[in-house]
Amino acid sequence: MSEVRAGMAAVSMAGHDTGRYYIIVRAEDGYVYLADGTLRTCEHPKKKKMRHVQINRRISPEIESILSEGGEWKNETIKRVVKEYRRKQEV
Repeated sequence: MSEVRAGMAAVSMAGHDTGRYYIIVRAEDGYVYLADGTLRTCEHPKKKKMRHVQINRRISPEIESILSEGGEWKNETIKRVVKEYRRKQEV
């Protein structure tokens, strides 16, 4: 099993937010910190157990460039990537 890391997309599979799409901002000790850029911003990510999310291990090129340059997360970028990911999944 490959490592879960920041930038991967995730879908909540349990809780009141079931079916909601997120981007992983941080992962540690069996938990992931999720942001969608709207309700859950990158400043206040949602803490969720890894077993309660379905993780897509591909990282968007836009997010990958931010991570490689050491740039800051922006809610606008996260919103755009989540919207793109959701659109691809619904097709």
